Amino acid sequence: MARKTVLVTGASRGIGKAIAVKFAKKNYNIVINCIHREERLMQTKKIIESYQVPCLAFLGDMGDTKQCEALFEQIKKQFGTLDVLVNNAGISYIGLLQDMKREDWDLIVRTNLTSVFNLCKLAVPGMIAQQYGKIINISSVWGNVGASCEVAYSATKGGINAFTKALAKELAPSGVQVNAVACGAIDTEMNQFLEEEELIGLVEDIPAGRLGRAEEVADLVYHLGYKNSYLTGQVIGLDGGWI
Repeated sequence: MARKTVLVTGASRGIGKAIAVKFAKKNYNIVINCIHREERLMQTKKIIESYQVPCLAFLGDMGDTKQCEALFEQIKKQFGTLDVLVNNAGISYIGLLQDMKREDWDLIVRTNLTSVFNLCKLAVPGMIAQQYGKIINISSVWGNVGASCEVAYSATKGGINAFTKALAKELAPSGVQVNAVACGAIDTEMNQFLEEEELIGLVEDIPAGRLGRAEEVADLVYHLGYKNSYLTGQVIGLDGGWI
C-alpha cells in the first residue's frame, strides 16, 4: 500500500510537533512547516526521520498565497498528492480590544484564519480528484464561547469552526472529511506566560484536574486523519470537561 502524505503547519513545537511525530510513527510521509523557527523545525525533522519516513520541512508564512503555492509545488514534486492536511499554525493575543493595534489584528487573522483558507484551497482539488482526503483544523474552546482579553483569537477560532462545518458539507459528496479539534488548556509554550497562581487557578477550574498534553491532541488528530469516513463537519472539544 502506498504511503500516505500529511502536512502539519506550525510544527516546530507543541501540538504541531506532536501531531507530526504521531503520523511519522504511523509511517506517513511528513510535511512540516513553521514561519520563523528554522532551527526548531529542523530538530522536528530529525526526530521524524528517525522513524525511517521521509520529511519535507518548509519555512514560510501560510498566510501568504505565494508561499503556500511554493510549498504545494514541493509536495507535488516529492510526494505527489496530499492525503491529510492539519491546519495547526496559530498565534494568540492577550489584551483589551481597545488597546489592540490594527496590525496586530491583521497578523492574527492572517496567521490563524487566512492560512486555513489558503491551504484548504490548494489541497482540496487533489483530494477531490482521488475521492479521498482528511482536513483537520486545530481550533480552541474560545472559538465556541469566547474569552475576555482574547477577542481576536476567539474570533479567528470561531471562524475556523464555521469554516470547518461549511467546507465539510461541500466536500462530503467527494469522500473528503473536514473536522476541527477545539482544544482547551494544553500544556505547551503558548500557556507558559501564566503565573504559578494563575495556573493553579486554571487547573482547579478543569474537572479533569490537569492541563491536556500535546500528545493527547495528536492521538485525536491521527484518529480523525485515519478513520471515520462518516464523521465530518464536527468541532470536537478536547478540554478535560472545562467548557
